[in-house]
Amino acid sequence: MSVLALVSVLYNSNKVLEDFLRSISLQSFKNYHVYLIDNSPSAETDLLIQDVLKRFPLSALTKVKNPANYGVAKGNNQGIELAINDKAEYILLLNNDICFSQTYLFDKLIEYAEKEPIIVPKIYHFGTKQIWFADGKFVHYKGTSRTIGEKIQDTGQYNETGYVDYAPTCFMLINKMVFNTVGLMDEQYFVYYDDNDFVLRAKNKGFKIFYLPDIEVYHKVSISTGGAESLFSIYYLNRNRIYFIKKHYSFPLKQIAFAHTLLTKSIRYLMYDKLRQRQLAKAVKDGFTMNVNKKS
Repeated sequence: MSVLALVSVLYNSNKVLEDFLRSISLQSFKNYHVYLIDNSPSAETDLLIQDVLKRFPLSALTKVKNPANYGVAKGNNQGIELAINDKAEYILLLNNDICFSQTYLFDKLIEYAEKEPIIVPKIYHFGTKQIWFADGKFVHYKGTSRTIGEKIQDTGQYNETGYVDYAPTCFMLINKMVFNTVGLMDEQYFVYYDDNDFVLRAKNKGFKIFYLPDIEVYHKVSISTGGAESLFSIYYLNRNRIYFIKKHYSFPLKQIAFAHTLLTKSIRYLMYDKLRQRQLAKAVKDGFTMNVNKKS
């Protein structure tokens, strides 16, 4: 049994795996178990991991090979369930396009985890001291969320510990009791907005998100999805925003959020080429026709 479980979902992740696994290997805290859920398994990935582990060994590793791309939400759920079955106390959800250099990072997380059920760090854009996340808020009238500090050079202005309204799950330590109370990720999202959904559900159950700026990680943003304007991202970002609004809001906030979303997306539609226009239209249509998952 390991106290700390690390859950990461792989999808075409070979470019980032060495930095990711090395970051874990260098930690002074060793009572952890890594669960890699691979949505794009290949012999190349297996050989890469074997090579990296020879140089940067881990305390314990379980790798699950999915026969198809099940998405981030379901992949996370697979890892969470394995971790809970293995009696882990704390589960760290983290993207594999994350890396970190502080060797005491896990020790610090565990120190605070005894009091705080959900913990997030300060996150930088990779290779810089430009902030990617140092705070976050839900913007309910838009049906979305925003991170605070984006691309601002860090001069210590976000160094105060405290609670935040919203945080992404790309690096989030969660006490297992949170999942027992809130449930798992809503797999209908597949990717994007699954973190908005989970965080809002946790907040509605009375949990707070603790921001710990002493912990610093670096994020290679959107490396596996092609960026926000790829066809993949256009579809899931917009479909899932509609679904999120349907699931969580009621009159009149739901109508306000829908109106804002449709107005801004109509403007974006006019700026797109024909292929992206079709993808955006399909995303909106599918979002409105999705059935709401009431179990998670």
